[in-house]
Amino acid sequence: MKHPVSEKFFCQPTLELARQLLGSVLVKKSEQGTAAGRIVETEAYLGKEDRAAHSFGNKRTKRTEVMFQRPGHVYTFEMHTHCLVNVVSAPAGVPQAVLIRALEPVDGIELMRSRRNRQKDIELTNGPGKLTKALGITMMDYGRHFSEKTLYIAEGKEPSEISSGPRIGIENTGEARDYPYRFWEKGNPFVSR
Repeated sequence: MKHPVSEKFFCQPTLELARQLLGSVLVKKSEQGTAAGRIVETEAYLGKEDRAAHSFGNKRTKRTEVMFQRPGHVYTFEMHTHCLVNVVSAPAGVPQAVLIRALEPVDGIELMRSRRNRQKDIELTNGPGKLTKALGITMMDYGRHFSEKTLYIAEGKEPSEISSGPRIGIENTGEARDYPYRFWEKGNPFVSR
């Protein structure tokens, strides 16, 4: 497994980081073993001006506090019964983040299968709640930094072609639902939709 990207990697404008994360590898080490996947889909959330962001209006709560930290911090939150994972992406005090929406499994596939109770690889990590369960990412990871030894982002293989379009699952956010802030590797079967 490759080493974590440098902290400098996270210091890019949020929309650029959302694109640059594609092809990188998300790695989680635990007592059960290591599980990792190549990032194939992301969504950017641009903070106080973005109605779809949890930090819209510069809202600072216990839930969003980590979004106000330096880039590269782990922002996990629960939606329905799923934990979702984000990369904090803007300078300290500017609450922006990139949601990791889908992965292509690359390591620890048997561990992912047992955690997800699935046999088909295509079903393991093709959604934001699926990938966290497969990798063992939980709310306990909130506030960590993606350069730590147990949860990190490593260099990977750059996608041949990137597509962009509206984000998914944010219907009640006015025009923000139409922003083309979702990015994915074109033609990759692990993309969520």
